[in-house]
Amino acid sequence: MEEISPNAYRKIIHVDMDAFYASVEQMDHPEWRGKPLVVGGNESRGVVAAASYEARKFGVYSAMASSIAARKCPNLIFAKPRFDRYKELSMQIREVFYEYTDLVEPLSLDEAFLDVTENKKGLTSAILIAKQIRAKIKEKTGLNASAGVSYNKFLAKIASDLNKPNGQAYILPEEAEAFLEKLPIGKFFGIGKVTAEKMRKIGIHNGADLKQFSLQFLSKKFGKSGLHYFNIVRGIHLSEVQPHRVRKSLSAENTFEKDLITDSELIEAMHAIYLELAKRIERSGVKGRTVTLKIKYADFSQQTRSKTLDQYPENDTIWEIAQELLFQENLPKAIRLLGLGISNLNITEEHQHFGEQLKIPFSKKSSS
Repeated sequence: MEEISPNAYRKIIHVDMDAFYASVEQMDHPEWRGKPLVVGGNESRGVVAAASYEARKFGVYSAMASSIAARKCPNLIFAKPRFDRYKELSMQIREVFYEYTDLVEPLSLDEAFLDVTENKKGLTSAILIAKQIRAKIKEKTGLNASAGVSYNKFLAKIASDLNKPNGQAYILPEEAEAFLEKLPIGKFFGIGKVTAEKMRKIGIHNGADLKQFSLQFLSKKFGKSGLHYFNIVRGIHLSEVQPHRVRKSLSAENTFEKDLITDSELIEAMHAIYLELAKRIERSGVKGRTVTLKIKYADFSQQTRSKTLDQYPENDTIWEIAQELLFQENLPKAIRLLGLGISNLNITEEHQHFGEQLKIPFSKKSSS
């Protein structure tokens, strides 16, 4: 790979709140502090939206069926989601971000990318900025945040996971390729469980393995994503921080360990996916007039079914439409994946224009 001048690098921070929903509940309810807690669901039904670090020690994680979580952790506390409260704190956190830069790309209520190549404080160290931001968030909200710092969004996102909870890490340009070569393939941001397993079957267990495959091979094996995989293992990711990113759809899906056949299995699986979608709708605040069901069969053939309404439906209506779409025609084969999404959102598209990449040195000074 041709060496890139250090002057060409941006300074990107990824800030990720630690177990955000669960931490908010523990902060607001002192009697729950230090105890295993999840947000969402109950002992018999529903899906975990967030799990405290105490709950994670028992193997409880977000998107897990609540009944399974209860079995794994008998003393588990179930807290009802309070999205108004989460949004209130999220706005306070974003105010801290905007003290440093206007180039803020929120990914959800609890995480965001920041481009601090040029910043309002005139600081040269992105590492120091991340440290200050985490301290201010703690002072303002009482919550802990972790952060990752690097020269692109992909690496900053990976770095923010390295010293969780309540820590930060950085990946410098000259260290990136060596770091990625050692990284397990399942830790690559954007490579999900299904793709990671597919890669392991062809001998790709870490970045070094991935690097051995040509662009032609990866493109043939993984389609359009092949180029992306070829680039990221070499530390190349050109996506800029987009402060006015426009969402065109919102969805959730699940690939099942065992193919589904019976109506009861399908309804149960569909309901879990619907609950995850409902959580994302609440979190983002968007609504959509088109509801789309995605079905992938055991033989990997795929179809979609959609319904568009004149008005933006509430969540309970989305669930009714999901069931209607699922059973509007006979399902001829066993099903390995279901997905549910909304589009035709109540968002006006904004056109964005970006200038040339700034050329400011990436600072190594400071530490976590």
